[in-house]
Amino acid sequence: MVQTRPYHGWYVAASCFFILAMTVGMPMYSMPFFYDHYIEEFGWDRAETTSGFFISTLLVLPLGGLLVHRFSPRKLIMFGAVTFALAFYCLSVMQGSLTFYRFTWCLVMVGFVYSGPVPSQVLLANWFNRNRGKAMGLAYLGLGIGGAMSQKFVAGPLIEAFGWRTALQIMGGLILLVVPVALWALRDRPADMGQVAEPASAVSREATSESLTFGRLLARWPFWLIGVGSFLSIAAIGSVNQHMKLLFLDAELSASLVADTTFVILFSSLAGRLITGWLADRLRKKLVMVVAYLLVALPVPLLYVIDWPSMTILFGMAFGFGLGANYMLIPLMAAELFGTGSLARVMGIVWPLGQVGQATLPFFVGAMYDGLGNYDVALAVVFAIGMAGAACIALLPAKGSAATA
Repeated sequence: MVQTRPYHGWYVAASCFFILAMTVGMPMYSMPFFYDHYIEEFGWDRAETTSGFFISTLLVLPLGGLLVHRFSPRKLIMFGAVTFALAFYCLSVMQGSLTFYRFTWCLVMVGFVYSGPVPSQVLLANWFNRNRGKAMGLAYLGLGIGGAMSQKFVAGPLIEAFGWRTALQIMGGLILLVVPVALWALRDRPADMGQVAEPASAVSREATSESLTFGRLLARWPFWLIGVGSFLSIAAIGSVNQHMKLLFLDAELSASLVADTTFVILFSSLAGRLITGWLADRLRKKLVMVVAYLLVALPVPLLYVIDWPSMTILFGMAFGFGLGANYMLIPLMAAELFGTGSLARVMGIVWPLGQVGQATLPFFVGAMYDGLGNYDVALAVVFAIGMAGAACIALLPAKGSAATA
């Protein structure tokens, strides 16, 4: 089949850039920016305030992920966007019921699962072979940029101008913009546009490497090291993201400074992805990954003195770099250890495990704060957990030995 029109896959990739910005970057990074308003208006403690993220992750993520591949990615993205918008409206009208709040967080998580990274990954995998890495990189830039803009240019100004309830409603309306983009630009497969997928490159031959069963993966100790290491490191990331605004306010820093720091973190994360991706092609991936995981843990003690001059910028740059590198290096390391043929199975366990860590530790950090009245012990725990994650990666074996063990 001769393709006479421009390849539509690049429109799909550009659309996924916008979709990930609007359904992951903007809403998920802005949610903690509203926590202090809930605490002030409803009298909740910090464990209660973070419990929505914790409970919804445990309830929705394992079941939701099982259904993603059963339906059209395009339709799932539209369904997820509408669910997200509904969740934001429900948050805007809640009156202090924790049950209602936690149920609404479940709607948030449904929106995240069905309009977030996984459907976009499926779409891009359907459309791209030779340029799959470039297409994925373009799409995920949207996530980073959306997250960077979420507090400084969206949530913060809207709250200041209209109050937190109206801000949530406007943000829900913005998420609905995903629906016409999906209707106009997205198609599940090239055949839907009368096109054929681009040819594979020589690299795709690696996909024929042996696919290890779940049983064989679970019997390999390197699999547990990368799973537990990622769980711990992502748990540390989630704790900082969920509690940063509350911690800053305790230190008598302004909400605008929180937004500025989040902006620095997310833009530094883009540099982390680009630089560590370049280094991973030239150095041992294990070494690069250990350094990235250390850059998640080592900046945490700076939060004890976050009110010192320029400390927010230093913290944001270091932590953001580690954050961006962290997520990107997991599949690269997994492919090196277990082969690309096993990558889907490895990530099918490691990715949800990391998300559970990202939701669980922040809840317990909130409980520690409520019990002690400060974050001193909680930050020490987050630092120790982040360092333990780096130690797990440091114990991984040499390249390829886990796949042949």
